[in-house]
Amino acid sequence: MVGLANSFTSRPVATIEMGKSIMLMKNMAAAAALSTVAIATAPAQAQNYNLDPNYGTIQLNAGFADDPRLIELSSGGNIDASSVGGGCRGYVSNAPDVRVVYSSGSLPLMFSVASDADTTLVVNAPDGRWYCDDDGGSGLNPALRFDRPLSGRYEVWVGTYGSTSLQSAILGISELYNDISDRPAGNVGGAPDFSLDPNYGSVSLNAGFTPDPHRIRLQSGGPIDASTLGSSCRGYVSRAPDYRVRYSSGRFPLIISAESSADTTLVINGPDGSWYCDDDGGIGLNPSIRFNTPGSGQYDIWVGTYGDTQLESAILDISELYSN
Repeated sequence: MVGLANSFTSRPVATIEMGKSIMLMKNMAAAAALSTVAIATAPAQAQNYNLDPNYGTIQLNAGFADDPRLIELSSGGNIDASSVGGGCRGYVSNAPDVRVVYSSGSLPLMFSVASDADTTLVVNAPDGRWYCDDDGGSGLNPALRFDRPLSGRYEVWVGTYGSTSLQSAILGISELYNDISDRPAGNVGGAPDFSLDPNYGSVSLNAGFTPDPHRIRLQSGGPIDASTLGSSCRGYVSRAPDYRVRYSSGRFPLIISAESSADTTLVINGPDGSWYCDDDGGIGLNPSIRFNTPGSGQYDIWVGTYGDTQLESAILDISELYSN
């Protein structure tokens, strides 16, 4: 798939042209805010940052918990990243892999990748410009650091260097670590915190909502042992909720379930303040929790990985009719 140049009309890429002093000053100011920069002219063919991201959208505020945020994905695609500028390398997909909606503060914002393959990074930042790296992290892994990050949307692609092959990789988003190879491992202690902003956003649903199920693609797992909430809770989860549902109930039940090729778990903090957990209540190793007479209010939901802190691809379903 190839994105056309007119797909960039809503967020123009900055260009440097002799004789345009105002634009040059703007470019210089933006470049000063970053320590790793690739500046590109508008391409004839390039990936499209307006498409829905392959692995979802993450909303983060400065000082976010669970730092670094880790997203397991596949690098690569069929588009040559050099189409956005000579400093960009590798092959990427047409759609972004991840979209980060970020509210900045006093901390830097860093993107890095861990993979056994030779990977690259391409980021379209809130200023509309392209920033790229090849081997700025450990070994053949890339890293990009925004010392004074802007608030707004960051579209992120993880590329495979030298070929269009898809490779297993982990994208890290951090305000503390230049390279996620430096991240701490294992259970970090503490408990899930429903006061934090959810990793994958929120939704308001009324009884009888359509489409049913409401479906969210996310990553299960995290560094927190869910059993800290009680012996019936299993798996490892993030500190922040993965998803938040504000629900106005009616005569239907509310069914929350997850689907994954991995062994996943569910942890929910309901409107009554109680914790509800499940391991294998759905089909196979999938978890499912059914509220027969659901209360109206806020449901904070975590999807865990059973047995370890590994991040796994999963789908969360919110339904009044179905369970995975």
